[in-house]
Order: sequence, then C-alpha cells, then structure tokens
Amino acid sequence: MTNHSETTGSSENGDISGAAEPGRADGTSHDGPGDEHQVTLRTPAELADALPYLLGYRPEDSIVLAALRDRDGRGRFGGRARLGIPASPDDWAGAAGQLVHGLVTGSERRGVRPEQMVAYLCQEPARGETGREVMERLRPLAQKLRVECGALEVPVVEALCISAGRFWSYCCDDQVCCPDEGVPMGLPGTSVLAAAATYAGLQVRGSLSELRARLLPVENVVVEQVAALDAAATTLVSRILDAVGRSDVAEETLRTAERVMRRLAGAPPVSGMPAQDLRDDQLLGHDEAAALILGLQDRTTRDRAAAWMEGDEAGPAMRLWRALARRCVGPYGEHAAAPLTLAGWVAWSTGDELEAREALAMALGADPDYLFARLLHQACNEGLDPESIRCCLREGRDGGGGTADGASDGDGHSGAPTERESTEPSPAPPPGRRRRSRSLASANGVRRRGRAQDRESGARVVRPRTPSGTERPGTARQGQTPSRASMARPPGRKGACPEGAPTAERGTEGTESGSERP
Repeated sequence: MTNHSETTGSSENGDISGAAEPGRADGTSHDGPGDEHQVTLRTPAELADALPYLLGYRPEDSIVLAALRDRDGRGRFGGRARLGIPASPDDWAGAAGQLVHGLVTGSERRGVRPEQMVAYLCQEPARGETGREVMERLRPLAQKLRVECGALEVPVVEALCISAGRFWSYCCDDQVCCPDEGVPMGLPGTSVLAAAATYAGLQVRGSLSELRARLLPVENVVVEQVAALDAAATTLVSRILDAVGRSDVAEETLRTAERVMRRLAGAPPVSGMPAQDLRDDQLLGHDEAAALILGLQDRTTRDRAAAWMEGDEAGPAMRLWRALARRCVGPYGEHAAAPLTLAGWVAWSTGDELEAREALAMALGADPDYLFARLLHQACNEGLDPESIRCCLREGRDGGGGTADGASDGDGHSGAPTERESTEPSPAPPPGRRRRSRSLASANGVRRRGRAQDRESGARVVRPRTPSGTERPGTARQGQTPSRASMARPPGRKGACPEGAPTAERGTEGTESGSERP
C-alpha cells in the first residue's frame, strides 16, 4: 500500500447532510446569508453527485467513506475519509480496516460516533477494461468495507462504485434505479446540489492530480536547472557547513526570497492555474532558484522563511514555494522536501487544508525523514489549530522568546509540532556554549518526540547524486542511496515513515490518498 493520510471537510461547517435509510438523505448543504439552505438527497444518483462537494475535489483511484449521524431526528453527513485503493487485492482488507477504524475512532474522540456509513469506490478503467468490469473487480473491496463497518456496529447504507462516467450500487438491486449497465453521472455543475453549493460559495477544485501537478518538477528546464544547482552547491554547501558562513548564507537566502516575492506580487494576473504557474516560473531565474533551494536546506533559514504565512506575504510566499518545488529536478529531487513543507505550512495556515495535506505528503515522498513535514502533516490531520504555530513564528520574527530560528531555550523541549527534535538540528555551538533550538510551536495533542534526534547535525544539505532522470516529489525512489555531506544522518538511523492511519480534524475524521504515506 502506498497511501498517505488525509482529512477532508468539516462535519460542523454546514456540509451536506446524510441519510438515515438507504438511498435517502435529507439535510443542509451550507448556511447561506440569513437562512439555512437545505438539499435533499433521495437516490443513489444524488449521493454519487454529492461526492465532489463532500470532499471539495473529485477523487481519483479512491476509497471514500462518509459518516452519517443523527441531529434533531435527521441524518446528516459527518466526517469523511479517503484512502487510495491499493494496487494489490491482498492489501484491501488492511486498507478497509485502517479507513473504517480511523474514521469511527476519530469520531468517537469528538463525541459524534457515526451511526451509518456511505461508501464510495472511485477508479477509472484500465486499458481494455470497462466500467462494469471495474465495479465487479472492486466488489470484494466493497464487501470488506461493509464487514469492517458492521463489526463496529455502523452499517453501510449505500456503497457506490464510480467509474467511466457511470455509477453502480453494491446495495441496491433494483433494475429501475440501478441497472446492470450502470447509470450515467450527471454533467458537473448541473445538479441541484451543484447550484446550492455555488450559491453557498463552495468550490470543487478539480482532481488531486491537477493539484499535485503544481508541485511536481518541470521537465523543460532540467538541464539548465541542474547545472545551476551544481554550480550553487559548489560554493554554498561548504559555507553552510561553516558556522559563520551559514549565517551569511541564511541572510542572503532570505533577502533573495523577499526580492522574488516582491517580483511575483507585482506580476500582472493571468487566468488559470497552469498559466499562473508558467508566469511564476518565468519570473524565477535558474540561479536564483538554485540559491534558494540550497539555502532552505538549512533548518534555521527554513523556519525563518516559514514566518511568511499570513496577510499579504502568504500569497507570494506560496507561489515561491511552489515554483521552487518545481525546480527540484533530476538528482535534486530530495531537496524538494523543504519548499514542499513550506508550501504545505502556508496552505494550512491560510485555511487550504487540501493543498496542505498534499504538499506535506509530497514532502514526505521526497524525503521520508523530513520530520518537520511529518509533524505538520500529523497536526493538520488531527485537526489542531495552526494559530499556535503562527503565534510562535510571530514571536520569533518580532524578537520574542518563542522563536523557530535557533534561539536558545535552555532545555528546549515542549509540545509539537516542533523542529527541536528534528532530523536536522543546529550545528554544534562554539566550545563552552551549549545551544538548542526552540520548538516551532507548542500545539496540543501531538506526542513529544524523543530527544535522541537532537544530536544530529544542523544544516541538512544533500549533495547532488548521479543524475538518473527527473525525480518527482511524492514518488518513492528505489535503489538509490543519496550521498550526503559531512552532516549526514548517523549510521543506522532508519527513516521509515509510520503508516498513515486515518485521522480526524475538527469534528471531521478522515484519511488521504494517493501517494506516499507519512
């Protein structure tokens, strides 16, 4: 299984309501100005149309569960959970158990145990396969979901397969509403639910693959960008390893980042995400991108850059981090962990939890040992409030005590997410002075990590490996052992990520899809 964990939506945010009986759902889509607008879902077709609005995007290759709970005698949708469909049927039982138990236990922790479930299986046909064949092939997976839910006394009232523009019901055998050939899905945006969601300001953001494309390496600049990264590494790596040079590189990196952000902010607007990303790529030179990518491998510099997380700074910073992630090409794919993590943090800080989870999961795909990404991903999935992290970063930027940029704090141990226990702490201080960096923030609910990792060296610079084609963040690399500078991780440290169990967020519980697990 190669999935990472995700939460979607908020069960307390006026989302579409669920059913108390198979094939029927009554409830609220979203609070409009001055009153509550209700959308009634009565048929499997309407439940199928509702899926993108439950998640905020169109799922691909996914298992999705939507919990139903009772409120004032009416069924309403609660938490939602998503997990990528494992390629091997041998993994289906584990995936079903992981998803169901995570959603149910997460709901219980918040006092809203699901009473029923709606299950969705979404997968496009393989070459030469039909939608109906997909439905039949996935039938055992649907049964495993029903068994897992039944074991927890949460019955599945509807299970749908969506494939090739049609849907099938695993629960309804009525040939009138659910014929063997499936039922065509309605055109996007044409249902009553779509109209209600548009009125309420809800958006469906396309597919996850479209979102990930904004963060993947570009292929038309590989030669030029790798040459620029090689040249920058020749001078910057040795300077970062030196205590004095490291400080100078940090200041240069931040000044360059601010200059590029001002350039991005002043660029004329264009329509469409691909056009926006192309414009940003054209505004970022190869040498600038190389210097920034390598400079951000230093944890302290990265933490200072993380303070551009709100207000007028957040938008240009997010565009810069995306652009830098796209420039981590060829043998520098692992370097993408830093800009991807910053992109995930800014997205989470500004309320875009979908992109936050994707960016953080891709950061862990680029480097499974990147603890900052893992901690943020866990905190986002567990529904913690990012304001506690923002407060700490504000204090650090303003010269207060709670900094994330290597200020001394004595013992230096607090809650999480924190980079104090990072795989990349600060380099050794001068003789006679002991120094430890402060936590990034103290956010309730994440367990403290062991302090043994504090003894690893600070600037986390990865030397270029032998080029082997463009590596993409979020794509596991096999058979390659990166060669590191002298600050490499201690021998024997295993960087395997824990399995991405479905977790919960602010009253909604769920998991995520698609690529590497944290």
